[in-house]
Amino acid sequence: MKSAYEIAMERLNEAAPTIQLSPGQKKAIAELESTYAAKIAAREIALNAEIAKTAEEESTAALREQLMWDRKKLQAELAEKKEQIRQQRP
Repeated sequence: MKSAYEIAMERLNEAAPTIQLSPGQKKAIAELESTYAAKIAAREIALNAEIAKTAEEESTAALREQLMWDRKKLQAELAEKKEQIRQQRP
């Protein structure tokens, strides 16, 4: 007799099967993650330096908001590119 967990896992695998990635795809995704982590870090360093120089509260808030949007944009680009790699045939 199967446990509720085993039944739930079977249903999950039927609804959304796990995608097996080739070693090349895994490498490409790892490189993308590394590249985008570096881009995000560079942007954070640049904007945090500007924030440190700014004494005005309004300018600081605008720069923090810009940093947040830049981070979201880069993360969305990363997710899109990773999905493109996953869709390729191994």
